[in-house]
Amino acid sequence: MTAKAEAYNSATAGKFRDAVRAQHAITASMERKVLAWLAARTPASISPDHLTALGFLAQFLAGVCYALARWTSVGLIGAVIFIGLNWLGDSLDGTLARYRMRLRPRYGFYADHMIDSFGAAFLMTGLAVSDYLHWQVAAAMLIAFLLLSIETYLTAYTLSDFRLSHGFFGPTEIRILLAIGTVALLFSPRVHMFGWSLLLFDIGGVVAAAVMAAITLFAALRHTRRLYDEERLE
Repeated sequence: MTAKAEAYNSATAGKFRDAVRAQHAITASMERKVLAWLAARTPASISPDHLTALGFLAQFLAGVCYALARWTSVGLIGAVIFIGLNWLGDSLDGTLARYRMRLRPRYGFYADHMIDSFGAAFLMTGLAVSDYLHWQVAAAMLIAFLLLSIETYLTAYTLSDFRLSHGFFGPTEIRILLAIGTVALLFSPRVHMFGWSLLLFDIGGVVAAAVMAAITLFAALRHTRRLYDEERLE
């Protein structure tokens, strides 16, 4: 390593430029108020790490419940409960850290989003096993989610713009739709369209995968153009 490189590494070691968080989802304003209320009333014995662990465990158990739903509809009820607990843990951990001024930006960013990736894999695996969703659709949703996640994280790194929502939809809206859809499965797992009997979650899954893929493609093209213009070689 050259002396110049060593000097640069020494000067930048430990520094972290936190990205600007953008959250414009439908429920964002109300959610912030609810989370602030909960953070102020969370017992001191509960730390942000405890909530992060709760969010991860709940998402894993939601996947387990979907898998169990192949044999019993009780699994669907369990999935809805754990989706709610996943929201609590995944959403409140950062708010609690900010409320208590116990921020660890690099650790929090890395741990939260690695957990989200593993959690999504567990959830989609459970749905694929459930018989309420074809495994091909579950795989398409997982791939689309991971591609969108990669684009989001790269944008946060290169442009310091961390989008927690796209348009009016964010993680909370997705959880709400998933919970509503899961309750609907208890009554009618299939819908009839144009003379076809289709799985409700297949329709929702195809739409979700297509929307995430479109958002990813549009964002990738827009951000590539922006970065090219900002670092244009003369």
